[in-house]
Amino acid sequence: MLVDTNILIRLIQPHHPLSRVAGDAITLLRSQNRRLCLVPQNLIEFWTVATRPIEVNGLGLSTVAARFEIERLEQFFVLLQETPAIYATWKRLVFAYQVSGKLTYDARLVAAMQVHGLTSVLTFNTLDFRRYDGVEAVDPRVVADRAQHK
Repeated sequence: MLVDTNILIRLIQPHHPLSRVAGDAITLLRSQNRRLCLVPQNLIEFWTVATRPIEVNGLGLSTVAARFEIERLEQFFVLLQETPAIYATWKRLVFAYQVSGKLTYDARLVAAMQVHGLTSVLTFNTLDFRRYDGVEAVDPRVVADRAQHK
């Protein structure tokens, strides 16, 4: 399962309302021996948000603090590698699904998922992945809710 960047951002914001649910979902999935993965793009997107000033919707971290967080994420999740096949798969996806604008980044995540044989993504933005055949977008709120009702 790929972990979307929005989950990573919430994990390091302990006072954000979605922080706990993101952490609970990760904990539950790990307890089920789910393989939770990142691709380099996740960490690039994370860096962008983490080091952007708060007043422009970032976290305002220093580069030193952002580096620390990235190194923690690399230790906690399985980091899959970039391959030349990701670009070719991304290109096929954006043409086939007529993807434009910011959704292009999600298409690239889907391309990496396909290349690495992943079929699900943990994300708060499930609608962004709905268009892709064979991709299950899992909302951490649903994961956490299911765990509470067992």
